[in-house]
Amino acid sequence: MGLGDTPGGERIHIGFFGRRNAGKSSIVNAVTGQELSVVSDIKGTTTDPVYKSMELLPMGPVVIIDTPGFDDEGALGELRVKKTREILNRADCAVLVVDSVLGKTKADEEMLSLFKEKQLPYLIAYNKWDLLDKKEYKTEEQTADEKSVFVSAETNCHIKELKERIAGLIKEKENGCRLVGDFLKPLDLVVLVVPIDKAAPKGRLILPQQQAIRDILEAGAMSVVVRDTQLQAALKKLGRDPDLVITDSQAFSEVAEVVPDHVLLTSFSVLMARYKGFLDAAASGVKAVNQLQDGDRILISEGCTHHRQCNDIGTVKIPAWIKKYTGKNVIIETSSGRSFPEDLSGYRLVIHCGGCMLNEREIRYRMQCAGDAGVPFTNYGMVIAQMKGILERSMEIFRKVR
Repeated sequence: MGLGDTPGGERIHIGFFGRRNAGKSSIVNAVTGQELSVVSDIKGTTTDPVYKSMELLPMGPVVIIDTPGFDDEGALGELRVKKTREILNRADCAVLVVDSVLGKTKADEEMLSLFKEKQLPYLIAYNKWDLLDKKEYKTEEQTADEKSVFVSAETNCHIKELKERIAGLIKEKENGCRLVGDFLKPLDLVVLVVPIDKAAPKGRLILPQQQAIRDILEAGAMSVVVRDTQLQAALKKLGRDPDLVITDSQAFSEVAEVVPDHVLLTSFSVLMARYKGFLDAAASGVKAVNQLQDGDRILISEGCTHHRQCNDIGTVKIPAWIKKYTGKNVIIETSSGRSFPEDLSGYRLVIHCGGCMLNEREIRYRMQCAGDAGVPFTNYGMVIAQMKGILERSMEIFRKVR
């Protein structure tokens, strides 16, 4: 992936919801101008959520999500409905597609209630407007409101207006912060420490490393990227102390020994906690590591589904470090990708990855699930910094801007 590509976690997620045969897939195809979803008169044609990353004017980079009908029936239908409800936790805004010939049903009203419960910005797209007897309505303007738009996927009527109305729902990133650029001044020098080992992806940098480089450049600062094994030699060659060092969390302790105490030091993962909007929760939640007891269950969750290496950070290194640090026989469980337990009440601690592949709304949802269950929530970088005894140092950078 190049530096110019927009990752899924940075794209606006737009979910299209509705009953079977209301025309969700037809509306999705009309809005995107592409045949993204299969269209049929047979109810339940869309059986699983369909995701499509694309550029959509006037919104820019988005992920379009076409969902199964939420009034599906039978055991399989219940699973599809469950999947549809899960989309509510990652969508940034929603479009409820209603068959305007039939009007809103009880099922539609229930979905609207869920939108409101989730505090999800939404619109109602009344599809099949071309089939209505307009005499029953005074004017389109009188029957519409700020939440509704009358459209026809068949004739493309008002599709442009629908797109503009969706764009109006979309807001900037909730916390409005950058990854690292707001800490920097033009010509500041930032050293990025990137280990190259078996766990490193071949031929590319991981996403937070790419984002950091881009953000540093946009701030007018300078970045130097080095391997952990070359850091000491690189600092000598620079001829001056860097203004900031950012390291992969796995190399935290080794890097801390080399970087002078007066130089700001943090990790990509710690920066991601702030960028994704859960820095305070992660800083508070990490304290639970010191309170673990034998038999406590810990959930280690990753937002991506990368190929596991023999010395994987989430399933091997962190569990081993926790057991060594605490001296307790804790139970480690893992989840990855879009899979995340709904019931967290049995866990003593949730340790999440940086969340670079998830949008901010989904990360906040996961944090809220933990909060509702009274379970501390933190991330990889915070836990590693705590166990290596450098948590306070890794957080010093945030006091610079607060």
